[in-house]
Amino acid sequence: MPERGQGADFIEALARGLDVLRHFSPEHPVMSLSEVAKASELARPTARRILLTLQELGYVHVRDGSFSLTPKVLELGMAYVGSLGLWDMARPHLEWLVERTGESSSMAQLDGSDIVYVARVAVPKLIALRVDIGTRFPAMRTSQGKVLLAALKPAEALKVLAEPSRSGLPRSPEVTDAHVREALAEVRQSGYALADEELAPGVRSISVGVRDGAGVVRASMNVTVHAQETSVETLINEYLPLLQEAAAATSADWARWQARPVKAMR
Repeated sequence: MPERGQGADFIEALARGLDVLRHFSPEHPVMSLSEVAKASELARPTARRILLTLQELGYVHVRDGSFSLTPKVLELGMAYVGSLGLWDMARPHLEWLVERTGESSSMAQLDGSDIVYVARVAVPKLIALRVDIGTRFPAMRTSQGKVLLAALKPAEALKVLAEPSRSGLPRSPEVTDAHVREALAEVRQSGYALADEELAPGVRSISVGVRDGAGVVRASMNVTVHAQETSVETLINEYLPLLQEAAAATSADWARWQARPVKAMR
């Protein structure tokens, strides 16, 4: 059993919950209940209650009997970003992209029907919405969300979009499943997504996917501009090739990072 505090105010249940979170890692991103219980040295019923509590709070996702962290854990602190290696890998490529476009660039991951920002390099421009690491937006209202949803199977994307948003913002206007399927099919075919003032007036962006070592789209990278300053044609013809180059370089670094030698768990 992990070492425990001895103070009168020490909360054992909280410590056990944090133990469970800490045992997810890049080497063990998905675990079964038995694996979580063994790693955290907890009884299965206790581990189950903790996991289901974390799921209800939005920090853990369960699928087919396996558990994984959600990007909401980023809200607990910047340390999580560092533990994934995303910020360290993405920063030089985001900085390179921002230097060449003069526009802000970010990376995001999908968390239910929202996206959550996990890396960002911004320029001092007047944009309608403030964005920080940990910020979440409804996925279908953003170019990054469209890219991430398009990486899923159509039926799975629709299931994800049926989940309530935790962004505090309204969803995009009611659209049919057919419209969603058509929009995401277009993203899959073109390899990029646009959002033209769908999230907020004056905000226009273009995004592409960032792949892990298995070639799966796990994040998206964007360039965000002010609609009155930069046209869609400029986004596609000038910024998209630079964005694709930065995303490919980040994907390559992610693959190398995942392939690094790691110490076996004891």
